[in-house]
Amino acid sequence: MNLPFILDVAIGLIFIYLILSLLASEIQELIATVFQWRAEHLKKSIEILLAGNAENAEEAHVIKLANEIYDNPLVKNINQEAKGLFVTIPRKITWAIGSLYRRLTTPRPGTDKSTSIFGDKKHTGPSYIPANIFATTLVETLQVPTLVQRLTESRLKKFKEERLTEIEEIIIRLQEQTSDDYRFADFFSNIYKEFSELRSEFEKTCWNFHQKKASLKTSLNRMAESLDRYIDSFQAEMPEDELSHKSLRKLKFFKQDNFENIEQAILLGGLQPNINEVVQTIDKNSEIYKEIKAAIQDQDSEAYKGIQEVFKTIETKLPPSVVDNLGVLAKRAQARVKTTEEGMNALRLEIENTFNSSMERASGVYKRNAKGAAIIIGLAIAITANADAIHMVRRLSKDSALRDTITNSAGEFARQNPQVDLEQIREKADQALTSISLPIGWSDANLQQQIKWTRQSKQIFPYLKILALIPGWMLSGIAIAMGAPFWFDLLSKIVNVRNAGSRPSSETRNVVDHEEE
Repeated sequence: MNLPFILDVAIGLIFIYLILSLLASEIQELIATVFQWRAEHLKKSIEILLAGNAENAEEAHVIKLANEIYDNPLVKNINQEAKGLFVTIPRKITWAIGSLYRRLTTPRPGTDKSTSIFGDKKHTGPSYIPANIFATTLVETLQVPTLVQRLTESRLKKFKEERLTEIEEIIIRLQEQTSDDYRFADFFSNIYKEFSELRSEFEKTCWNFHQKKASLKTSLNRMAESLDRYIDSFQAEMPEDELSHKSLRKLKFFKQDNFENIEQAILLGGLQPNINEVVQTIDKNSEIYKEIKAAIQDQDSEAYKGIQEVFKTIETKLPPSVVDNLGVLAKRAQARVKTTEEGMNALRLEIENTFNSSMERASGVYKRNAKGAAIIIGLAIAITANADAIHMVRRLSKDSALRDTITNSAGEFARQNPQVDLEQIREKADQALTSISLPIGWSDANLQQQIKWTRQSKQIFPYLKILALIPGWMLSGIAIAMGAPFWFDLLSKIVNVRNAGSRPSSETRNVVDHEEE
């Protein structure tokens, strides 16, 4: 037994497994499409990410939060469905089969049998979600920007009231000190009117911030401008007196301390939540959450009614693990951010990185599960097609005509397909099979060689002899599960080795010998 003979047998066996692997991949892809394996695995992986572990991933509030994420328009737009009659009908058939399969399973916590894994009235879901879309969707679903806005509004109002109180105390103190001086009567009457206007301007500034018509810095600058006008009015109308000049200096010092440096005013006033406080806005046990809730509990506007739904989501649907995980991410990002906007962006980036890492692990799990399914499909194909590895080696070893036919077809097949393109490989494989009779199947010829029985014989079918085929089927099933790309790559390499090591033809050898003479 020489090397070319062994290579020919190997090429024939590899070519057969390549053909069967193509069939297996088609079957596996069809099953994966009907039962939404990829999309379902992605959904469960996201639930595990939200829950923190696989044990808590089946809790009702985790499933509800994941369903809300899938209801977000950003995620919905990923899963675009084709339109048209000829596309819709097959899709509805696969939906019906998938729905029937899910109806036979136990309903998930918080749902019934009519609710699919993708949520209420959803037949399918995306097989892939980009990390940036997931991070944005999670933050939007938890309404973190809204909660941060409400927290900043609450602190801005508190800042406003404290500063107005301090200004009013300066005026009241001056009034007490000059109560007997008639020159101050008109002054206080006018300056209190100016103070009322100052309060109105401060409240208008807070309202504009609430309406998102102005940023926090712009709002503080407007307050500073309003205070400057008030100080100018105070200076223009005050009587010439030491006490009034002293009060004027206090007002100017007050303005300088509180509004000279806007960044410092934001920092000292705690107006801009840091990234840790951002995460605490969704922690129902934190002081920040209680601060937000206390600040809006007496409000009746539509905006504040909407925030009540956020509280309901946090208190009934948000798993504690999500808050804990975001808290860890916030601490990781805290060192490199200065503003709330930078903190939100850093938090989204950390969520993206965590999502990518989680999806890499989920991809590994899916591949292992798919490999298990591929082995089962491979065994089923091996039995159905009677692909007995031991019998195929015997046939290829003894039948030179069959061996040469398959080897030549395999070599031509490898040369015509220099790259692994499964669609092109399937097309060429169909063409090759029209002229090749593979040593597989339940034909009389195969059965005669395997178990010494044919349909024309009057003997009872030898069921016990079938046991002798099981080892060959098992070897073929495992080989088929290796996949078409594996066998195609191996076929190309062995064909190259065979071609490189093949002996020259007799005609070529005669020419060489003649030249040497």
